[in-house]
Amino acid sequence: MEHCLSYVLITPYTVAKSRTGGVLSRLLSRIDLELVGAQMIAMDTEIVSAYAQLIRKREKSEGFKSSSLLADYVEKNLGPSDKIRHRSLLLVFQGKNPCKQLSEVCGKFQGENSRPGMLTGESIRDTYADLLFDSETSDHVSYFEPGVLTAQTQKEADATFELISSWLSTQANIIEKMAGTEQQGTERTLAIIKPDNWKYASSRPGMIIDMFSRTGLRIVGIKVLRMSVAQALEFYGPVKENLKNKLAPIYGLQAKELLESEFNIILNEDIETVLTTSFGANYANEQFERIVDFMSGIRPSACLPEDLDKPGLVKCMVLIYEGVDAVKKIRDILGPTDPTKAPAGTIRRDFGTNIQVNAAHASDSAENALREMGILRLQDNNCSKEIKNYLEALKQEK
Repeated sequence: MEHCLSYVLITPYTVAKSRTGGVLSRLLSRIDLELVGAQMIAMDTEIVSAYAQLIRKREKSEGFKSSSLLADYVEKNLGPSDKIRHRSLLLVFQGKNPCKQLSEVCGKFQGENSRPGMLTGESIRDTYADLLFDSETSDHVSYFEPGVLTAQTQKEADATFELISSWLSTQANIIEKMAGTEQQGTERTLAIIKPDNWKYASSRPGMIIDMFSRTGLRIVGIKVLRMSVAQALEFYGPVKENLKNKLAPIYGLQAKELLESEFNIILNEDIETVLTTSFGANYANEQFERIVDFMSGIRPSACLPEDLDKPGLVKCMVLIYEGVDAVKKIRDILGPTDPTKAPAGTIRRDFGTNIQVNAAHASDSAENALREMGILRLQDNNCSKEIKNYLEALKQEK
């Protein structure tokens, strides 16, 4: 198969330490692959045991006793402990030679005893993994944290997908009942890393997640989404009337002033009203069309009725954050709608271009977050579907 799937699994420790953005930045900026799926998962004991056995039997090593080290790590750290589930982030990539590309970016394991000057930060594991021995001369490992896990061969990747495919389809896309969720004031909010960050391979999506991580909030749900025109129309529906009320009078007045200047004539208020309800309203509608086009890749006026619910042409990433005062914290680090008015250190100041192309979206209330989650079907995730379609194509090819 020309384009295969492989994966990177970001470990619970790496997720908990808010290193997700840094890992994603490395991946997206250094591989020639498409991110086709992402899902926050909490493995149960059964799937952890099966996954550990698969790693233990792998044919290709990642370094010092890596197969046994990784298998032991998976058994001890990926499953629940004291009835508390731990979040891992599954990233699914598609393209040519995905295992080779992902393995190179993830890197091998470097021993760290008494050699700080020899260490590098080239790969993800160089930066985020730890392999400590009892001493320089000992081969007994005192501490091990891989940071990420990935398949070393396509055979291993396919076997992993076979293992998790059915299980993944039964898992909710939003992780529930985690430690710390009983705190007073805990709420959820929704954020979208908009399509302008996905036009070409770059570290921008990861950098935005890294900035969101400054809030100390947890990511409990994540989804790669191609927003349909129908979803974009419903999602931004409240904006349409606001645009009309705000922009139509402004551009109706500007049209009147331009006509008076061009033709050297004074127009009365009735003409201004006509221009507001015609030209001004049309201008506001055009701005709404551009918003939907930006988020879905398709102008609603050019979309056939039978295509309204089909996936759009551009990609975004939706994240659900959870914690105390989540809505305010995410919106504070996001910054105001207009990037030129955003304070230094905010996402829109650093990555936004204009009011429309402003890098990211965040819900303005916990209630609106629920509404937006419903529109974007956050309880559904395309990750399982991508894997099942791939496995079916493999069977047909054989």
